[in-house]
Amino acid sequence: MSLIYILEDDANIREIESFALKNSGYKTEDFAHAAGFWKAVRKKIPALILLDIMLPDEDGIDVLKKLRSDAATKHLPIILVTAKTAEIDKVKGLDSGADDYITKPFGVMELISRVKALLRRTSPPTPDTSLTLSGITLHPASRSCEAAGIPVELTYKEYELLSLLIRNAGIVLTRDVLMENVWGTDFIGESRTLDVHIKTLRRKLGDEGIHIKTVRNVGYLAEEKNSPAEEGEHPWQKK
Repeated sequence: MSLIYILEDDANIREIESFALKNSGYKTEDFAHAAGFWKAVRKKIPALILLDIMLPDEDGIDVLKKLRSDAATKHLPIILVTAKTAEIDKVKGLDSGADDYITKPFGVMELISRVKALLRRTSPPTPDTSLTLSGITLHPASRSCEAAGIPVELTYKEYELLSLLIRNAGIVLTRDVLMENVWGTDFIGESRTLDVHIKTLRRKLGDEGIHIKTVRNVGYLAEEKNSPAEEGEHPWQKK
């Protein structure tokens, strides 16, 4: 039974989240303040965290950054749950290391679907040979990444996305295929989430980010070539 920590200062929302998760077979521990949450994390690390951004004693983004800076929790699946709906708030949360983002009010079915989709991807890694694309190397056993020989810190979703692209190098993957395989078939959300992750991946990979190509109105692909045709003008798209 997976243990999920809920850090949410609104008692009604906290109760709804806890009730829904327990009914779906999960064990939960709920916290209204960051102080109690930190004490619990030091004792036991959960399988996943539902994290509110607006907390009474500590900013949720600061909590997220601290979790990502600690070796013990840097890869812990985290879903932000917040009333902030502006795009800049979502981008800030994802850039700070969140794996997913749910805005209030939300449906219970959506919440459970997001949790299930994320937990499906948190099983222990299976030893495997490294994946390479030009100067990019992924090590599945350690879920680590290098670009031009330099270690690159990736969130869970960023790693899954880059791995999927490299495993299908040279093949255009549609937005729907990427969303389904990385976020789950029951993911309900804006495709802007995918664009934000691609943008962040390119930035983190530095010069090697050029190998992640946009195919206009279709999706994305990973490509070895350094100087391919202009985005949206690949040979298979020309008439």
